[in-house]
Amino acid sequence: MAKAVTVACALAIGVGMAGCGSSNASVVTLDFFQYKFEASDWFTKAARSFEKSHPNIRINVNNSPNAGPDLRTRLVKNRTPDVITINGDINYGMLAEAGVFHDFTGDPIVKRLNPGMVKIAKDLVQTSDPTHKRLYGVPFAGNASGYIINVDLWKQAGLDPNHPPTTWDEWINTLKTFKQQGITPLEASYADPWTLQAPLASLNSTLVPESEYAKLKDGSKTFSDLWKPASERLVEMYQNYTQPNPGATYQQATQDFANGKAAIIPLGTYAIPQIRLINKHMDIRFAQLPATNNAKEQKLTAGDDVMLTMGADSKHPKEAREFVDFLMSRASLENYSRAQSAFTPLKDTYVGDKALAGVIPFFKESRLTDFCDHYVPPSINIAGFMQTLVQSGKVAQFTTNMQTEYDKAQARNFR
Repeated sequence: MAKAVTVACALAIGVGMAGCGSSNASVVTLDFFQYKFEASDWFTKAARSFEKSHPNIRINVNNSPNAGPDLRTRLVKNRTPDVITINGDINYGMLAEAGVFHDFTGDPIVKRLNPGMVKIAKDLVQTSDPTHKRLYGVPFAGNASGYIINVDLWKQAGLDPNHPPTTWDEWINTLKTFKQQGITPLEASYADPWTLQAPLASLNSTLVPESEYAKLKDGSKTFSDLWKPASERLVEMYQNYTQPNPGATYQQATQDFANGKAAIIPLGTYAIPQIRLINKHMDIRFAQLPATNNAKEQKLTAGDDVMLTMGADSKHPKEAREFVDFLMSRASLENYSRAQSAFTPLKDTYVGDKALAGVIPFFKESRLTDFCDHYVPPSINIAGFMQTLVQSGKVAQFTTNMQTEYDKAQARNFR
């Protein structure tokens, strides 16, 4: 009889039935929605490591290659994940304002975090009411926009890569120095026009305070008011200091830069792993792109590349929080930072690549601002307009096109 019961239980477990004294009855399964596809392996390994120390919790990892639409579909169908990674951009801000994420405001975990990165996360929440600018996700990893230095070419030109320009005039003089010596100053890549948004964001971090985007929204400021200075600087850079064929792809440009064909590539930290993949031992530095002639007012464009949060109505908040705390441990954060060449979100900033060390002071002093395109509706084709801008030099046309499309997007917004 005992043997028959054992066989029955085995069959029941085999077809997924509960009961028969199975220890699986107490196991909680968390739905983990993970947006950063290039970090899929890292997050999957982290989940498996967490399960080993938490035998009562299983993590169902959903690495989405099309995260924005996938997450919105889940939310519409009332299938909000328990734990979520999401890019800190306007899409996050709109979902946060809708109340679908857990509110971490006042949580003890915030005391460990970089105030500048926390402020960026709060400012992204799409509301004009400052009391509703709350923390609906914790920064997990930061990235930055600026430029990457080919150390060997800088030394060849007699320039110090460890002390890059701190003012706009110094920056232009540096580009002129390379050009005079027959070295390509900037490696452009506007066949993939999204890459032009990197220097736009780098310049606007200093030129346009984040508070100005509220004025854009209420109509008291225009894109001409906000983006004209950065646009003029971009035209100067791209029409005078790039390689003969600036219409390279991102892939080609990073490859050419890694092979020593230019002194600078004006992209963010995300390009470093790609460069390292091509030239593992290349000596590079990352620097902030100055926008004015006052060194003290320069700010670094730094985004919350990965935000970590929980569903506001998770059925397993205790277990979800355990997984969040595991991921937010210093060991996990630093491990991820090394794997993805990122900045940790802790007050004591750690960087995963020594090339990033030069901009750590901006993090320590909270001289950070978010990417300016995070305040622009995603329906606007900024990249396409920018491609026309740097090719034609027509700044007024660019700002007018941006304003026209922005007004259309605002007219569709009934909130």
